[in-house]
Amino acid sequence: MTTTAPLRCGADGSPAEPSRWVCRWARLVAAGGAVLDVASGAGRHARWFAARGHPVTALDRDAAALAALREEPRIATIDADLERAPWPLPADARFAAVVVTNYLHRPLLPRLAGALERGGVLIYETFAHGNETLGKPSNPAFLLAPGELLAAFAPRLRVIAYEDGFVATPRPAFVQRICAVRESAAATPDETAATRDVPVARYDLTG
Repeated sequence: MTTTAPLRCGADGSPAEPSRWVCRWARLVAAGGAVLDVASGAGRHARWFAARGHPVTALDRDAAALAALREEPRIATIDADLERAPWPLPADARFAAVVVTNYLHRPLLPRLAGALERGGVLIYETFAHGNETLGKPSNPAFLLAPGELLAAFAPRLRVIAYEDGFVATPRPAFVQRICAVRESAAATPDETAATRDVPVARYDLTG
């Protein structure tokens, strides 16, 4: 039996704690489903999902940060430069969840959506236009334009939640964040779930 670690989601406002956005929507991820943590850094989300019984693949170019995760039995690490090297996973690799926080490399966005299995959940949160008034990051290359994250994923995924605005904790920042699902079957314009005899998906918005 898997023992679940106590739930901590930014409880003390520390950047070392898992993002509250990630923790909120993690409940949509299939139990025991494989998770891809992109630009994982020190592994706050990789550890959080692994503690809840998920096998996790952590991608980052920081070999020292990944080294600290290698003793975790449910975490596989891949040292990869996501911006200057080919995608480091097999083309057919699919995950129950793809998690990205505080990282933006626009050419990767289609790849992230494609890495989801049917029913898989994308949980993404990063900095947005306006953050340059507060400090780093301030380079437009690392700041989402208004509505950009929604536009990037809405054509391929069902968007469950999306926010674009200002947060005060764990530090003041302008952010965009999205939770979206690669649904098992997409209806054509003249179809409904009833006519296809497919159960209607229900995503609980409480939490």
